[in-house]
Amino acid sequence: MAGRMPERDSGRVRALPQMRRGAQHAAAGPILSRQRKPASAEGAGPHGRDQGGSPSQPAGRMPFVLRPPRGPFRDLPREVPILTAISFTVALGFGIVAPDIPAFARHFGVSTAAAASVVSAFALMRIIGALPAGRLADRFGQPAVMAAGIAIVAVSSVVAGFSGSFAELIILRGAGGLGSAMFGVSGQTLLLLSVPGAQRGRASGLFAGGFLVGGISGPAVGGVIAAWSERAPFIIYGCMLIVPAVIAGAVLHDRSRQRRDTTSQRRPAIAEIVGALRDRAYRAAAFANLADGFGTIGVRAAIVPLFVRDVLHKSAIWTGIGFLVVAAINAATLLPAGRLADRLGRRPVVVGGCLISAVGLALLALVPGLGGYLAGLAVLGLGSGFLDVGPAAMLGDILAGRGGTVVATYQMAGDVGAVTGPVTAGYLVDAASYSVAFGVTAGVLALAAVLGLFAPETRWRDRPIEPELVPGGP
Repeated sequence: MAGRMPERDSGRVRALPQMRRGAQHAAAGPILSRQRKPASAEGAGPHGRDQGGSPSQPAGRMPFVLRPPRGPFRDLPREVPILTAISFTVALGFGIVAPDIPAFARHFGVSTAAAASVVSAFALMRIIGALPAGRLADRFGQPAVMAAGIAIVAVSSVVAGFSGSFAELIILRGAGGLGSAMFGVSGQTLLLLSVPGAQRGRASGLFAGGFLVGGISGPAVGGVIAAWSERAPFIIYGCMLIVPAVIAGAVLHDRSRQRRDTTSQRRPAIAEIVGALRDRAYRAAAFANLADGFGTIGVRAAIVPLFVRDVLHKSAIWTGIGFLVVAAINAATLLPAGRLADRLGRRPVVVGGCLISAVGLALLALVPGLGGYLAGLAVLGLGSGFLDVGPAAMLGDILAGRGGTVVATYQMAGDVGAVTGPVTAGYLVDAASYSVAFGVTAGVLALAAVLGLFAPETRWRDRPIEPELVPGGP
């Protein structure tokens, strides 16, 4: 027995460092789990497998794709780089075809207003198709609906390239709007359900960045193609979408199924919308998205080019320079804004984005000359970068298993703003002045900032309450 005592003592001594490390790990466990482990990976080990050794993914899924070890996608779920690549491809194709649409419509001998209605038909069908797209995503899964939506856009674009009349063109572009709604709603729903709260701001910034970079690159390529043939951009756009449609259907997986088992029976769409609108955070996010569509998308795209011509008396080159300033600053802001939303919370980013964008529009209204124009658009680009991240991250925090219908309503708000903004601002320009139009638009963004101030913070909404914070707890 005496010979065994040192052995036990030495074993005890060797075990002390392990016990200390275990105690430290146990103390830090709740914090680390909130910061690093997605909600969908409860019980998973460091390599995405259960502690028992079985894969954490359900049977029938494709093998796990390694996440990029470095770069902006570090530590993010694999859905984020895939969805970002898909968004880039879709936006690139849309950018290729968008400049050619009015000229191709005029090919059929219609007026300028009729040619512009082709663009409106696409936007209108996006609004009409958003809620049905959300219900389809809830029923059949986001990847299937996304693949179907991209396929509809692809087929309608190729056929539109061969259209023989203006009526055929406008009907096919309307069908493309329905497909775009299916892609947009299902894609954003899948993104928000795939990413844990600690990474949702950064993921939203990357997803928006894919759209932004694709939208900037597309028109340059489309102008060259349209100079060769007015029909070719439609056909090339449709062919480009084949790859993302296949990826969406074959590689991505439905993230809402794991929530359906733990949630109650699916409610009617109206009930889900009403339930979401009772949440002040959802109202703030949706109105911020509407204000962003109204001002930084609609008014900027439709009114600023006329402002450059009528007030500044400059050529269209300065319109392009101003838009490039907005896009460059917007792109540079997305990742920092996403990190701020993850570290400081969603509300500061939402409120800051609305106020900064309002200041940019106020500069356009109050500061004369080319310097005020460029300064206003630079500030507007900074604010729009915040608004591309904050409201979407807040939306993801409050989904709580409600899924596609709630995301569809949120996207409808942005589309309604983008459609009504140019019309409202155009009327104000005709009735009063450009300064009044920019001032009213700034007021819409300021109102969105007020709603954001009164909204609760959602970043830590799903964090469990510590026992010592509960009255009567240990």
